[in-house]
Amino acid sequence: MLSEISIRNVVLIEALDLELRAGLTAMTGETGAGKSIILDALGMATGARSDKGLVRRGADKASCSARFVLPSDHIVWSLLEDAGLEADSSQDLVLRRVLTAEGRSRAYINDEPAGQKLLAKIGSHVLEVHGQHDGRGLLDSGTHRGLLDRFGGFADMLTKCSQAYGQMKQAQERVTYLEDKQAKSDDDRAFYDHAISELDRLAPRAGEDEKLASERRLLQHGEGALSELASAQQALGEDGAYEARIGQALAGLERVRNKIGEPTSEPSETGDNEENGSAAGLALETASGALEKALIELEEARGAVNAAAQMFDFEPGRLNEVEERLFSLRAVARKYDVDVNGLADLRQKFGDELLSLERSDEDMLAAQKALGTTRAAYDVIANKLTQARRKSAKILDAKVLHELPALRMQNAQFTTQISMTPESANGRDAVIFEVSTNPGTPSGPLNKIASGGELSRFALAIKVALAGKNQMVMVFDEIDQGVGGAVADAVGRRLSALAETGQVLVVTHSPQVAASADHQLLIHKTSRAGKTITNIEALDTTAREEEIARMLAGESITDAARAAARQLMQAL
Repeated sequence: MLSEISIRNVVLIEALDLELRAGLTAMTGETGAGKSIILDALGMATGARSDKGLVRRGADKASCSARFVLPSDHIVWSLLEDAGLEADSSQDLVLRRVLTAEGRSRAYINDEPAGQKLLAKIGSHVLEVHGQHDGRGLLDSGTHRGLLDRFGGFADMLTKCSQAYGQMKQAQERVTYLEDKQAKSDDDRAFYDHAISELDRLAPRAGEDEKLASERRLLQHGEGALSELASAQQALGEDGAYEARIGQALAGLERVRNKIGEPTSEPSETGDNEENGSAAGLALETASGALEKALIELEEARGAVNAAAQMFDFEPGRLNEVEERLFSLRAVARKYDVDVNGLADLRQKFGDELLSLERSDEDMLAAQKALGTTRAAYDVIANKLTQARRKSAKILDAKVLHELPALRMQNAQFTTQISMTPESANGRDAVIFEVSTNPGTPSGPLNKIASGGELSRFALAIKVALAGKNQMVMVFDEIDQGVGGAVADAVGRRLSALAETGQVLVVTHSPQVAASADHQLLIHKTSRAGKTITNIEALDTTAREEEIARMLAGESITDAARAAARQLMQAL
């Protein structure tokens, strides 16, 4: 249900907040009062095409919001969830659009920014406008199949058809993938055979690149290192000269110790000579120990330098071997666009691909079998859906034709045409409503043949046939065009019946249609401060009688017209 419309700066409307109720609401007023502006604003809020001409002169922008109260199982909630927007079915749905004087447009759903296409998609599921100036409703032949499906109650069948189609598409994609794979399998097989042989000959090992690079640096500096180490060996005197000198020093110290070991004078009364002799002996002992240690460490240092020199004693040609191996690894890595450490994994990947190619024949047979199975399942449900649609189409045609005479379209014909279309999730049927409005004239698409008033009456007849199966707010524009009396009465009664199971808005100049409504809104223009503004007023019973009397009598409202209006309201 559409519960509220809020309009700002749309053409002649400066500011309007309108609350709506369930049932049938008639919008009446003089021609040019602005009834179409209300519909334009409502269309703007629900995603219809809108241009900057809707912005009131002197304003920088126009806006319109529409609030809907929807059941928790309405399709809109799942559409919003799929789009990543708020989808709380316990809350109202608010659609809003802002249009600038420069023609830029912004859309919002539940106060979240949304794309124009999404707004239009959501709007198409909550509002139907039937009239010659709206590109939606019956004017959009794309809606005809949905109306037929709703009439037939094919929701479960459509779900199964969509599932079968999805499975068939997956199977077809698998077959197509394998066909493409097989088409290039010979070239691929040759490529993988060559690449695997090349990688197997190379036999790359994990971390080999870093190890070879390190060894290469060592080998490149090996000759200089050997020269320096040779100098170090020479400096350490490998001819034993240093050992001989240290030995001579030790022998000299030993001779001194031997000499001072014998008393050279009588000890003094104070004992100083004895103490000095002991200290000298200790000093000689320390010096001897240091020389012996130096002799040992010299030998250790010479051994360490010799060992280091052996480390740089490389086999001839090793540098060339390392460089050739390193360059080969890096060349192959560049060839296959990986790093050297990725070559081992690449070998595994190529092996898997080659194995997959070798299994492709088996895979193709399995994929073709799966495609045949899923296609058969789709054919069953699609054919069943086509048969059900054809059967329901005949029933729908009969119901619509039954309604047309009372709507002064007794010579009109209505036919639901079903033709073959490319298979889709909705089956293989294209559905178009065709009509003929005059005897002897050929039938044609509804949106090409019917005038504005005829289109609205066809829509009314279809909606009466679909009564109780609609979850959208319905708006009828110009449905009373060119009719009056009993026909207008019939239109009003059918709109009233339709409103028992769904909210209906009707823009009308017919007193009979207005009298059939549960609620009535009067649209009128006023002028102030040099500006013309459209206003809307909800009428109570007394005001309704006065307005319907005006519609019956014109500008001069008589008591007889008021009595006729009262009688008309009571009768309906």
